[in-house]
Amino acid sequence: MSGGRYLLDTHVVLWLLLEPERVRPSVRDILKSSNHVVAASAVSGWEIAIKQSIGKLTLPDRAEDWLAPALERAGIDRLAIGWDDVLRVRALPWHHRDPFDRLLVAQAQGGWTLVTRDEALAAYGVPLLRAS
Repeated sequence: MSGGRYLLDTHVVLWLLLEPERVRPSVRDILKSSNHVVAASAVSGWEIAIKQSIGKLTLPDRAEDWLAPALERAGIDRLAIGWDDVLRVRALPWHHRDPFDRLLVAQAQGGWTLVTRDEALAAYGVPLLRAS
């Protein structure tokens, strides 16, 4: 799996930053390899901020102060959301209703392997790496 591009589902971002033992050791090894690009989408930042603001997520600090430095320390790149990504969502079948996951799938269609525990995302035909 050399030279891979791995896009982390939001729960995997949180696991890697807060509870890395929840990610399978073999997956952690893949993601730690310097041969790969590992990224968290801005959609995950958006989801994390929303969940913290409504009290469904506890973090060590405010998301806007904690997340970017935590990603940098972990060697996880930040992936912006582009117009091609958001417009690609229109053509996705409705296998999944979660808007965050649908945008992650659209971004993964741009040449990324999606790292997730969500088996339902396999229906979209994007490459998946199962995190747990």
